Amino acid sequence: MSDVHSPEQRSFNMSRIRSRDTKPEMVVRSLVHQMGYRFRLHKKGLPGTPDLVLAAHRKVIFVHGCFWHMHRCRYGKVTPATNTEFWQNKRGGNVTRDERNRRQLKAAGWSVLVIWECWTRDIEGQLLPRLQRFLEPN
Repeated sequence: MSDVHSPEQRSFNMSRIRSRDTKPEMVVRSLVHQMGYRFRLHKKGLPGTPDLVLAAHRKVIFVHGCFWHMHRCRYGKVTPATNTEFWQNKRGGNVTRDERNRRQLKAAGWSVLVIWECWTRDIEGQLLPRLQRFLEPN
């Protein structure tokens, strides 16, 4: 099956996909702020440039899109029908890089939480309990 969009339209659509200030990220930021925590955004000096950095607690939070980082949910299991090899390499590279960044952060003494996009659709049932467990004092 071929793409329903022209190459120019597909390129335009893909150029509009943001890497920062996404809706899932904004949901997580809002919840963490409501819980009374203050954080820095996208701190460049850390591996992977975490979405939220709570330096005083040595904790970082990544908010990953299910498709882009190949989550095991139904959104992450989608395989594009066209240019399949390219997308498999692209998404597989994201997963490999994510794991490397998590290992480096943990080795440097940081606690790491990955929040998946699909969890932000169920704030009370999935997202909030995970955030509370992660952020509660050790």
